[in-house]
Order: sequence, then C-alpha cells, then structure tokens
Amino acid sequence: MGISTVVGAGDAQVAAHARALRGEVSVPGDKSISHRALMFNALARGAARVDGFLDSADTRSTIHCLRLMGATIEELEDGGVLIHGAGRAALHEPDDVLDCGNSGTSMRLLAGILAGLPFLSILTGDASLRQRPMDRIAGPLREMGARIHARQERFAPLVIEGGTVHGGLTMRTPMASAQVKSAILLAGLGADAPTTVVEPAQSRDHTERMLAAMGAGIEVDGRQVVLTPPSGDLQAVDVRVPGDISTAAAWMVAGVAHPDAELRLLGVGMNPSRTGLIDILRAMGADLEVEEERVVGGEPVADVVVRSSRLRGVEVGGALVPRAIDELPLVALAACLAEGETVIRDAEELVVKESNRVATTAEALRALGATVEERPDGMVVQGGARLTGATVRSSGDHRLAMLGAVAGLIATGETTVEGAGDVAVSYPAFWSDLGRLRQS
Repeated sequence: MGISTVVGAGDAQVAAHARALRGEVSVPGDKSISHRALMFNALARGAARVDGFLDSADTRSTIHCLRLMGATIEELEDGGVLIHGAGRAALHEPDDVLDCGNSGTSMRLLAGILAGLPFLSILTGDASLRQRPMDRIAGPLREMGARIHARQERFAPLVIEGGTVHGGLTMRTPMASAQVKSAILLAGLGADAPTTVVEPAQSRDHTERMLAAMGAGIEVDGRQVVLTPPSGDLQAVDVRVPGDISTAAAWMVAGVAHPDAELRLLGVGMNPSRTGLIDILRAMGADLEVEEERVVGGEPVADVVVRSSRLRGVEVGGALVPRAIDELPLVALAACLAEGETVIRDAEELVVKESNRVATTAEALRALGATVEERPDGMVVQGGARLTGATVRSSGDHRLAMLGAVAGLIATGETTVEGAGDVAVSYPAFWSDLGRLRQS
C-alpha cells in the first residue's frame, strides 16, 4: 500500500515504507512572511501585490480578520494577493469577534497592531489556540499602555482596548520569540517615541526587514532592535514570498535519513535567522548542498539538495534553537536514526506550540520504536533505532502530522497518521507531494 485515506478513521492517512525517494519539490510560500505581507500592507498606504503567497488555513484566518477591520484584500486568479491599503487610520472597529482559527501568528501579531488602534476588539481562536499562552504578549503590551483582558489572565479570548501606546521604552523579552518581538514592534508603530526590544537570542527577523522596506526606522544591533515610527503611514510594498524552510524541513530530513534518497527542494527561503536546521543537519554529517543562491524580494533564496547520509548524534542548544525551533521535532526523528546520542536543550518554547512538542514528539517516536527521554527544555534521543510502522497522532499539530508521515517513509511496514489533514495549516499539498516523491 502506498498512501491512502483510511475509510472510517476520520482524518487519517497511511504512509508506507518507501523503497526510495526521488524528485524535486517547489515548497509552498513561507507562512511567516505571508502573514506579515498581509498585515503590514493592510496598515500601509498604497496597493501592494504579494506573489508566492501561501494559501493555507492559517493565512486565511489572517485575511478574514483583516477584512473585518476594513482592509481590502483581493485574491487573484494566478494565486497572488492584492492589498489596497489606506493607512492605519482607515482600519476600524470590527463588528464581530476576530477568529484566528489555529494561527498563533495571527493572534499575536494582530494583538500588537490592535494595541495601537483606538477601538475595542476581541481575538479568539479554535480550542487548541485558546490553550496557548498569550500572557507573553499581553504583559509587554500592557506595559506599553494597552488595556488587555485575557481569560485566566493568560489565554484567549483577548479583549483589547487599544489606542494608548507609550514609546521610549526598552522591552526585554524572557524568550527569543519572533511573535512576541513583532507584537511589541507593531504596537510601537502607534507610539510617539522609539521602542526598543532586547531578546536573549536573536529570533527570525522578517518583521524588521519588511517594516524597514516600508519606511519604519529600524536599527538592529545583535539581539536589540529599535523601531522609530514613521512620520506618516507605512508605504505599501510588493512582496515575493520565498519557499518556507520550515515546510522544506520535512523533505530535508526525509532525504538525509532515508537509506535511498535524493531530493531537490526549489526556491527555499534562506534567511539566516531561519537556517538552524541546515547547520544542525550538517553537524550530523548530512549530505546537503545549497545551490543557486539568489535574493528574491529582499530575502535570500536557494535550492537545497539532500541525499541519504550516515548521521551522528549532536547537541543542539543556545542561540541555535530559535533558528530551528519549528524543525526540532524533525531533528529528533533524524536523531533516532543517527549513531550515538542527541541532546536538544534550551527549547522550552516547544512546550507552548500548537501542541506540547516535547511530549507529542516523544510520544510519536516511542510509538515507532525509538528511545526518547523528555526534559523540561527539550529531549534526549538515543540513535540506532529501527523504526517500525505504528499509529501516530498529530495532536492537532501540523508539524506532528508531517513528522509521522516522514517517519512512515523510513519505518518498516505502514504508519497511520491520525489527524493527517492538519497539514493544511501550512502545506495543503503535502500528501500529494509525498506520494509523488515516494517510490514503491
């Protein structure tokens, strides 16, 4: 059996062991950049076209919320998106609750925007998102002057009474999080003085790049970012979205971990704040080449070629973790098949993703026959495992659904992924691409 829907099992797919993996994939557009291109251009003045846009459940949540606030967003027949911005003042109080679905990026970045706008708004999401902590943004935004009410002081729904945001503050975040940093910077657009954010380690910098291109004053000095609001509105900019490296990660790990594989991944975003997985895989001994490097829309892009590799255990921690946070479950999968022990530490952020990715990753890999020790800030994975097909639950997490599918290509027998449709959050064509690359 190759890949099939399991009738009567709800949203399940079966991934069988692949004899070989061959082919090339144009990975879908970067989710982080797609969200930002929508939001920032909705705040700006002028029309902007976004090409390479990721059309997924998460980005549709952002479109839905922005339209309720008065933004004009046109979906084009060629897959592009056209945003007609009239400036921050043109956005208005929504006449309904803003439902962010499963998208943490939508909720956290919109909270920053709404903190600086003079009206009442309510942000909510699905059951999973309502269990993810929002005090990490609510606290800094309150310190800046926003009035935010949260369920149990830390969970959505969030009620935001915006419009009064103070500048001249230095905000020190307890974790390296691009969403927290971005929420603070976006609130700072409505302040009357610069806003400074200092992180313990540098997180992804798509917000800084795009806001600078749109006319905001951005100064970056290592882990410190200073935003000076523009004298008028941001200026709309066209965006060409590169392929999402977090999505390409599934095929990178499949290619290096499978015993007979060669895959070429086209147009992958290579922003230095996002390429931690490449550094980790190379440290593990992966046969991985970066080719055709170029710049597209202000972001570095390249093709990535991966081949079957003999991997070895490594230690992953420190400043490397924010650069690979979404890919760490796949690193753990690669570690199962490496020689020796792999330690993942300093990754407390995994616990508050779409699922507790320490617990759900360990559960999935143990079901397949791996030896994994959970730790509060990561996990320890023993290499040399012989993975055997099993049932893997996504736990409502698109990254875990992809992890189970990739593991199924490598494990003997068949692996059933429950919640397989969760991949639609970031990669609607995932199962189709998997079937095309798999050779039986």
